[in-house]
Amino acid sequence: MSRQRSLEEYVASGAVDPEPVPRRRPEPLPNVWEIRDGHVVHPLLRPNLIRALPFQLDLARVGLSEDLMVVLPTGLGKTVIAALLAAERLRAGPGKVLFLAPTRPLVDQHAESFGRWFPSLHRARFSGTVGAPHRQGTWQGAEVVFATPQIIENDVAGGRYSLSEVSLLIVDEAHRAVGKYAYVAVAEAYRRQRPEGGRVLALTASPGGREERIEEVLGVLGIQRVEARHRSDEGVREFVQPVRIDTIWVDLPPALARIQEMLRAATRAEARKLQKMGYLRKKPIGRLSIKDLVALRGEIFARPGPMVRRFGPLYHQMILLHLHQAQERLETQGAVPFLQYLERLAVKPKAGKADRALLKMPEVLASRAEADRFLATGEGRSHPKLDALARLVDEEVGVPRGRPPRILIFAQYRDTIQGIQEELARKGHTIGRFVGQATRDREDRGMSQAEQHRVLEGFRQGRFPILVASSVAEEGIDVPDVDLVVFFEAVPSEIRAIQRRGRTGRSSVGRVVLLLTAATRDVGYQHAETVREESMTRVIRKLSRRGRERAAARSAPAPTDPGPVPAPGSPPGEAAVPRTESGADPK
Repeated sequence: MSRQRSLEEYVASGAVDPEPVPRRRPEPLPNVWEIRDGHVVHPLLRPNLIRALPFQLDLARVGLSEDLMVVLPTGLGKTVIAALLAAERLRAGPGKVLFLAPTRPLVDQHAESFGRWFPSLHRARFSGTVGAPHRQGTWQGAEVVFATPQIIENDVAGGRYSLSEVSLLIVDEAHRAVGKYAYVAVAEAYRRQRPEGGRVLALTASPGGREERIEEVLGVLGIQRVEARHRSDEGVREFVQPVRIDTIWVDLPPALARIQEMLRAATRAEARKLQKMGYLRKKPIGRLSIKDLVALRGEIFARPGPMVRRFGPLYHQMILLHLHQAQERLETQGAVPFLQYLERLAVKPKAGKADRALLKMPEVLASRAEADRFLATGEGRSHPKLDALARLVDEEVGVPRGRPPRILIFAQYRDTIQGIQEELARKGHTIGRFVGQATRDREDRGMSQAEQHRVLEGFRQGRFPILVASSVAEEGIDVPDVDLVVFFEAVPSEIRAIQRRGRTGRSSVGRVVLLLTAATRDVGYQHAETVREESMTRVIRKLSRRGRERAAARSAPAPTDPGPVPAPGSPPGEAAVPRTESGADPK
């Protein structure tokens, strides 16, 4: 039976900082933040530590008077802007700062940054490892609380404390504030309990490519003002390092191309069956995405009629989903991940009718046999990307530098991560693995937060030069001086692509390499990501312009009423006859 830890143990482990001696709030500086020798000066900030970058100071000034969403590429100091704003809010009056981040590693990262920048600050870190009674007890005395949103949502709903003391709510990775994510519930609670003069600061590198989604995030957080800066903008580019983006193209070997065509034929056959039932008629079969197939399920259930009529369409929809997943693994990941996907279906404890039917399809049986022959004969690696990646890593490791290289490789699937590890280890490289917490089976175990922290520290300190990671490393992980970021496959999401690229080019010149397979889904995914990112840039600039125009209109002096205008030809002092807007006499 587990033992409830005491508050003293949490203090010792760093979850709650010891309370400082109470202090009088210092007097304000003339311009909020002064600059001395190129660094920010503020009574609550440690001197000579935070560089005075004009665009960061400008954005923080906006946040003093308005709720604000800041859109900045990763590595341009969004946390610094949060610290500048937090320092002045804490100095100026009562209240605390609540800093939300989606994961515990990010919560710890922000808390440690504030600990470096603020010489005397009572911090509290709330996550699942800190019991509810201790959170309730430390909330009142904390000046800044760093937390995951799920914890705050549960505590506020349980009445453990109120957000009425929060003078500044900071929301990191704010693009998550949609749907049922915990940010939505916390923002709603803050709207109800918000003190007079309370502010919201939202931070993100990639709010999304659709205006409706961005507007949804802004609406959830109650924000009207958006300020965005790009790496190439004047006033920013002189403070950032360039990032070079390259693409390496490979071709599917003939054996994998034959499997690709067999899977396509099976997909066309299943899709035509659904088309005869009245579904999938809006897009060509070859352009159907996983999103389309998932949405199809909802469309099937929305059709009127008895449930029995839905069984057939649902059966074919599930087979199509499996075919889509299998083909994607083959084309973008390789023969081994393709076979592993089919094997997991075969050993599934509660396999459904569609699962069993897929494995018996002639095209699937032939594809499995072809993939087995391909691997057994040694015609090539599981995918030609592995050879291209090995050459790329060898070249990067061989570049002379005064420290160990840092190479971060992103891959979509854990089966691929395992294959990359094995291939690079065979070449003599030392590799770290960074994945999520979920454990799928004995051969594919997840990582605890403590294990994730140890791996990141090892990568930062150069104990291993190569880190192979899943999407869990895309958001906010601070690893300085990553020399090379590799996308093992294209990702159609502009949010994820921007987050991945943001891991390099921070304090030194960065490089990003995309490994793409010709005539496969890589091509479509990469095109979709490019279009969505361009759309996001246009939408954000429009919203930024609109916010500045609103701010200018609010600050403009109100026009004075000169009184009635004399009618033409009237004697001096005689009032004009009232007119309607159309110019006709009023009735």
